[in-house]
Amino acid sequence: MPAFTTGLYYALPPRLQNLPAILFLPQVLAYLGLAIWASQNTAIPRRLGLGLHQLGQGLRWGLGIGLILGLLNVSVILWLVPLVDGDIYFLRDTPHARLPVVLMLPWGILLIAILVELNFRGFLLGRLLALCQSPWLRKHPAVGPALAPLLAITGASTVFAFDPFMVATFKHLHWIAIWDGIIWGAVWVRFRNLYATIVAHAVEVTIMYSILKFAL
Repeated sequence: MPAFTTGLYYALPPRLQNLPAILFLPQVLAYLGLAIWASQNTAIPRRLGLGLHQLGQGLRWGLGIGLILGLLNVSVILWLVPLVDGDIYFLRDTPHARLPVVLMLPWGILLIAILVELNFRGFLLGRLLALCQSPWLRKHPAVGPALAPLLAITGASTVFAFDPFMVATFKHLHWIAIWDGIIWGAVWVRFRNLYATIVAHAVEVTIMYSILKFAL
């Protein structure tokens, strides 16, 4: 449902795209799907990658990946985008920038990271991976065991980067979410550790938010 409604959103006329109820519909359906899936399954923390024994590994990987991506992305925004005459000053007017710093650092950013990673990595990527690894699909000559994770990661990162709220808020910079989603997705598939992607997401956004808040 969230993947389908994300694609459907771009077929709507602009006057409908701007309605908050439609803008947030894919995310609402994703959390609804997560709740339904959780009610029909067992061992939910293990399936999502939230076992307590995984916390240490998640912190180690998340801190390193978040630091690298945060510095890389803020460099792209501050130097590369202006070099091609791209606007970055609209970032001063995003909902995130308008919130008080004491709310965003660190609690707001951490809460956003938890919710987004539960949605796009723990649930959406997990379901896409299960679909791509299903026996009937793996028998298809174009889909092998190695290609199934790649398809799932690409699909989840695309839905993440083209989420209507993401595009409406970050405009042309929403493309950055493509490689973020691919890297976070690859980490989740490799380790089945949602702590790693949550920490990476939170650290990256903290670095970007702090530097851009000062620079802009």
